[in-house]
Amino acid sequence: MVIAALDSDEISRRLPGVPGWVLRDGRLHRSYLFADFVDAFGFMTRAALVAERLNHHPDWSNVWNRVEVVLHTHDANGLTALDFELACAMDRLAGAHVSRGG
Repeated sequence: MVIAALDSDEISRRLPGVPGWVLRDGRLHRSYLFADFVDAFGFMTRAALVAERLNHHPDWSNVWNRVEVVLHTHDANGLTALDFELACAMDRLAGAHVSRGG
């Protein structure tokens, strides 16, 4: 299934729905700061299961208690509804266990 990239107006409309995420170079970026490595890795494990279910996988990295996430849809060469759906899901999974950095 081909998914279409969102236009700039639609991205601007959706961005307030994912507070803490910033738009940079046409991609959504977010940094999560957890209490420790176990919390950070636990978040990544839970997020990986959601990403797999959506068949939409983040670009991300982890150093000790920090998880850096970049979302965009490679096949659409831009942002799609899936990116915003995964961003919302990741925020729900991070919940109260995280200090949110931009």
